[in-house]
Amino acid sequence: MKRALKNIAGKMVAKFKLIYEGYKLKVIYNNPNISIQGNLTIEEYFSASLPAGNFSIKFGAGVYFKKYCAILLVPNAGLIINSNVFFNNYCSINCLDKISIGENTQFGEGVKLYDHNHTFGYENGALTVARDKFTTAPITIGKNCWIGSNVTILKGVIIGDNAIIGANNLIYKSVPANSVLKFKADHIIENHPL
Repeated sequence: MKRALKNIAGKMVAKFKLIYEGYKLKVIYNNPNISIQGNLTIEEYFSASLPAGNFSIKFGAGVYFKKYCAILLVPNAGLIINSNVFFNNYCSINCLDKISIGENTQFGEGVKLYDHNHTFGYENGALTVARDKFTTAPITIGKNCWIGSNVTILKGVIIGDNAIIGANNLIYKSVPANSVLKFKADHIIENHPL
């Protein structure tokens, strides 16, 4: 009896989860500011923070989001994700200006895109960072790129076609087409006498 109740409860939770996930995706599929040009796959726990006002998102055919991905846009922002782009788990796109991603580009886990930065300055020798004021510049990622896990791409960056960005890089300068960018860190291992 206990096992049967546990099984029924598990099935009910799974059904409620599907209903909830489906409801969240209506924000994407039923929005007049969003164009979907083919099959769009979005796995569980996707989050979309979209403004009530004017913005635009274009999804090409075959775009795929794995689990726990997030998109944030503000009014007048534009996001273009061309065909066959793949986002692995935990990727986030934070768009206050414009972000464009070329076809056949792949993102490893935990990649972050920010086309903006908080404004900051100094008052009386102390750093002040504005919570709600930003400087922006578009991000452009070419086609056929591979962006490794835990890469962060900042405002104003242009990544050319066929580029590979190695894992754990902070990209704050543009990367030319047909290049490989690697993270170089040396580990120092010392032997200590016993």
